[in-house]
Amino acid sequence: MWWGLSFCAFFMVVVMLFGVVSDGSTFPLDKGDMWYYWQLKSPDFWTRLSAWVPYSLQQIGMWYLIAKGQQKRPKYIFGLHSFNVWAIALNGFFMLVHVVQTRYFYDALAQDVHESSSMMSVILMLLLILLMENNRRGLIFGYKVKPLLSIGEIVKRYHGYYFSWAIIYTFWYHPVELTSGHIAGFAYMSLLLLQSSLFFTKFHVNRWWTVSLETLFVVHGALVAYFIMQQSQGLNAAGMFLFGGMATFMVCQIHGLNLSLRGKLMIAVPMIMSIIAFYSFFPEGLANVARTPAIMFAGTFVMALVVWVLMKSASVVNWLSGSRSDEPQGAS
Repeated sequence: MWWGLSFCAFFMVVVMLFGVVSDGSTFPLDKGDMWYYWQLKSPDFWTRLSAWVPYSLQQIGMWYLIAKGQQKRPKYIFGLHSFNVWAIALNGFFMLVHVVQTRYFYDALAQDVHESSSMMSVILMLLLILLMENNRRGLIFGYKVKPLLSIGEIVKRYHGYYFSWAIIYTFWYHPVELTSGHIAGFAYMSLLLLQSSLFFTKFHVNRWWTVSLETLFVVHGALVAYFIMQQSQGLNAAGMFLFGGMATFMVCQIHGLNLSLRGKLMIAVPMIMSIIAFYSFFPEGLANVARTPAIMFAGTFVMALVVWVLMKSASVVNWLSGSRSDEPQGAS
């Protein structure tokens, strides 16, 4: 684990040394909301190829390693399986490739796909985590929503494939720019790539580590919201992410850490005091504290419905395939 974190730190040093600072002269005009600014004005075949080929190789390689790991059905260990070593090497190599690719070709996947696809891929991942973890820590104040338990088991079995895609896709969506938002994003992505490499290890299911990764999304979102908006709007937007995330943490995630009531209060009370202090200056945004967890929990139920539909569709396909295989030879 510490070697992995050390590599993440090394990667960020590489980013700071060799990342790109663009003056915007090669970018198209900013088209406002839901427009990704950091892309070339005149992309060509080679700039596109430079991003899509390594992205595809990293993604296919990780899917292959996850499948190999599942086939072996290994025990969770304090160490690394052989496929973990390969996964760390694969992700580490392509993390460095992306720095070089940005420096010489710049364009990433953003040139060809919409900005919302990157943001939503990670949001859906967080919703699937809430759905999956309902089986262990519950969804609301430790309460397990029983109708979602079987769906959570399915998500737990196959989540690695989607999570791997969401992380690698988002990593390659952005060029390695040295804005504050990009730097924070790549630091967060490096930790998620480390986590995605540690499947079937005790580190992968360490609850303090996994909850830290969940909550870092909130910190990253708050930082980006603050820096990309005007100062006054930025504080409100950052507060929506940060304090809405705190509310979600207190309602849901804190209950998976095996803390006593006293331990929970020691964490929750300072959070509540910071929320009260902040919104004494911005009372108009107080509703966002409740709105964020409400959206997350509503989204979890929607995701459960989507997974349920996919499960039923797969069952129907399997039933139809079985019915055809049972037909006698020569049947029409």
